[in-house]
Amino acid sequence: MHEIIRRLDEKRAAARLGGGPRRIAAQHAKGKLTARERLELLLDPGSFEEWDMFKEHRCVDFGMGEQLIPGDGVVTGYGTINGRLTFVFSQDFTVFGGSLSESHAEKICKVMDQAMKVGAPIIGLNDSGGARIQEGVASLGGYADVFQRNVIASGVVPQISVVMGPCAGGAVYSPAMTDFIFMVKDSSYMFVTGPEVVKTVTHEEVTAEELGGASTHTIRSGVADLAFENDVEALLMTRRLFMFIPSSNREKPPVVPTEDPVDRVEPSLDSLAPNDPNTPYDVKELLVKVVDESDFFELMPDHARNIVIGFGRIGGRSVGFVANQPLVLAGCLDIKSAIKAARFVRFCDAFGIPVVTFVDVPGFLPGVAQEYGGIIKHGAKLLYAYAECTVPKVTVITRKAYGGAYDVMASKHLRGDVNFAWPSAEIAVMGPKGAVEIIFRDEKGDPAKLIERERAYREKFANPFIAGHRGFIDDVIMPSETRRRIARSLEMLRNKKLENPWRKHGNIPL
Repeated sequence: MHEIIRRLDEKRAAARLGGGPRRIAAQHAKGKLTARERLELLLDPGSFEEWDMFKEHRCVDFGMGEQLIPGDGVVTGYGTINGRLTFVFSQDFTVFGGSLSESHAEKICKVMDQAMKVGAPIIGLNDSGGARIQEGVASLGGYADVFQRNVIASGVVPQISVVMGPCAGGAVYSPAMTDFIFMVKDSSYMFVTGPEVVKTVTHEEVTAEELGGASTHTIRSGVADLAFENDVEALLMTRRLFMFIPSSNREKPPVVPTEDPVDRVEPSLDSLAPNDPNTPYDVKELLVKVVDESDFFELMPDHARNIVIGFGRIGGRSVGFVANQPLVLAGCLDIKSAIKAARFVRFCDAFGIPVVTFVDVPGFLPGVAQEYGGIIKHGAKLLYAYAECTVPKVTVITRKAYGGAYDVMASKHLRGDVNFAWPSAEIAVMGPKGAVEIIFRDEKGDPAKLIERERAYREKFANPFIAGHRGFIDDVIMPSETRRRIARSLEMLRNKKLENPWRKHGNIPL
C-alpha cells in the first residue's frame, strides 16, 4: 500500500509540474499563466475537482513511447464560480505545446458529456499548437469528437471559449461553435492557415497577430467577442459574464440582489434624443441608465459598432439588450450588424433570457458592397432570429423606425410582447424627404412646394400615433419612465409560455 501511495504522489507531482520548470518559466516569460494557474483564478478557491490527472497518450511512434507526462497536456474537471457549478478544461502549452492527442480529446469529451448530463456550463481555456502530428488521424478524430459535442451542447448548456495562446487549423472550429469567445491581446491568435501557408499560397506577407490576433477578430472579423490585456483580466471578465447566464436551458439565470429601485425615474433621458432627427446621440447612455446600478456588460463593442448588444439586469434579473447606435452609420443595419445581433438574440432565446430592443434605425445600409455581400440573406438572419424567438420581448422605439428595418427590429408583427415608443418616435416607410421626392416627383421643380409637402408628411408620420392607432405600439411613454415600464412589462411576462410548431429544426438563411 505504501508503494502505491508513493507512486500516486509521484504521478500527481509530475502532472502538476506539467512540462517542467524550464517550460513553465518560458510560459511566464511570455506573460502567460500556466493551465493550473488559470483555473485557480477562474474558479472559486478550493472548488476545483480534477479528473483524469493520470491519463497518458498511447502513441509509440517517433519516440513518443518514451515521453509520457501524466495529464497529457490538458487539465480537466469541474468547480464553481460564485458558488455555481461549471465544467472546465485548460490546455497546457508546456506539455507537447498543448497539442491535442486522442487521449487529450477523450479528457475534454468526458467533461463535456458530464456537463450536459447535469446541466452545467462548459468553459474551455485554449492554448494549443493544434493536432499532435505524431498521432496522425487519431488526433484528427479527437478534434471531430470534440466538435460533435460542441454541436450537441449548443443551446443545451452555455459554452465559453477563452483563447489564451495559439489556436490554429482545425482547432479553431471548436471555439467557433461555442457561444462566446474571449481572447488575450498579443498572446492569442486564431486562424485556419498560418502566415507561412498564406505566404506560400497567396504571396501575402502577414504576421500571426495581423492574420488572427485578438484585435483582428474583435474588430474586423467578428469571430471573437472581447479582447483583454492579459490572462488575469480575461479570466475575471469570464467570471463576470458567467453571472449573467443560466446553467442550462432548463434553468433561469441567476438573480443578483440590487438596491436600485425598479421604478427609478431617469429625468436626463427626456433630453437624450435631440429634436433634430439627423443629430446623433449615444445609445449606450440609455442602456447604462436603464440597467441596474449602471452595470451593462457589452459584447463585441468594436465590431459592427452601429448596433450594441450585451447583458444587463433589471430588478436583479438578466436581460439581453439590442440597440441601434445612431453615432455609427446613423444606426443603419448592415451585414455585420445583422449577423452580430442575430446570434445574440438566438443565444438569449435558447437560454430563456428576455430581450429588450431599443430602436433608432433609418433602414438598411444602401450600396453596391452591401448588395453584393448578401445583405438580403444576412439581414434575414436578424429577422429570423426575432421572429423565432419565444422569450419575453420588449421593444422601445426611441426615434426613427423606417422601412423594413422597423419590421426586423422586434416589431409587434414579429410577436413582440410589449412595444413602446417615445414621443420622438417616427414610424414610416422612409424619411419625410425621400418619401416626398417619390410621392410628389412631378413637383420636383418647385422647391417651396416640396418643403410644404415634407412638412405635411412629417406632421402625419413623424410621430408614433399612426402605429398606435393600429395597435402596433402599446403605449407612448416618456423617456424618463423607460426603466420602470420595461421592468413592469418583464415582470408581467415572467411566466410567458409560447412554443413554435414542432419541427426538427428551422432553416435559417445562413
